[in-house]
Amino acid sequence: MTMIPTAMNPSTRERTARPARVARPRQRQPELERDFTRSPALGYEASEETGLVRCLAHGYPTPLARWHFHDEYELHLITATSGKAFIGDWIGPFEPGHLVLCGPRLPHNWISFDVGDGGVAERDLVIQFRHEPLQHASEDIPELRDVMQLLERARRGVEFFGLSERARAHWDQIKATRGMRRFGHFCEFMADLAQCADYRLLSTVQIQGAEGDAEVDQINQIVNRITGNVAEPISAGDVAAELGMSESRFSRFFRRSTGNSFTDFVNRVRINSACHLLMQTDHYVTDICYQVGFNNVANFNRRFLEIKGMTPTEFRRQADHRFGGSH
Repeated sequence: MTMIPTAMNPSTRERTARPARVARPRQRQPELERDFTRSPALGYEASEETGLVRCLAHGYPTPLARWHFHDEYELHLITATSGKAFIGDWIGPFEPGHLVLCGPRLPHNWISFDVGDGGVAERDLVIQFRHEPLQHASEDIPELRDVMQLLERARRGVEFFGLSERARAHWDQIKATRGMRRFGHFCEFMADLAQCADYRLLSTVQIQGAEGDAEVDQINQIVNRITGNVAEPISAGDVAAELGMSESRFSRFFRRSTGNSFTDFVNRVRINSACHLLMQTDHYVTDICYQVGFNNVANFNRRFLEIKGMTPTEFRRQADHRFGGSH
């Protein structure tokens, strides 16, 4: 790997010219939510009263509105207020009817901006459920396989459109029942989400299914290489040669397997890595540019704007609000 000379790295020159900045925390990690903190006083159903599916309803402000993650899937329906949602490295607006499914350990928070002094009694209707029971059941129940595809998409966070009224009705039915009836209503809700074609994926990049174990292994090796060392110079031609493919064949193979061109995928992985550094460290934007594999700041800023819809500096400024500070 060719090292960029210190004299050519603009971050070195800029650091000497910049005035001192206000110190920011070096690590701003999401909080892990553990089951013993899920008190019914906060709106949770008691664990001894539930099975696979647990309902939660709460207002705002609340101690539950914080930058956090947990091991369960979480389906969120916003019923009041508007503001900004923070889901993984995605930042965007929300309003009543906003419906999102977050996968396990995907950090998230919703911050409302239009709440009066008294707050609101109900802002979030939530369903939590675990992966393992559905995974095991899908091995014997073919009807659950569509749901597993939905859950795979949920790793990135999925926002659904046009389902808010039905989502409210589903939530009410699930909340009002127990046992098999609850599970039946939950399956109906999952079926609606699995069949919904009007959705968008929110955070990071994702691998789609490839054809055959050999192809899966090849794609996984390539993706692990890209994600494991984002600063490594890598080209489609080099990878194609390593696999004994022509570049055009490799490009078709990679797009079919990931849904992205090779260049777009590398850029998205690098921008995603940049987002994590912007959110979790106090590194300068110019330093982060080189840390994630871009060789000039202008190209980094341009690609960041294309993918995230804002500049790296604006992303960091907005991301700081995920803890519920001023906006």
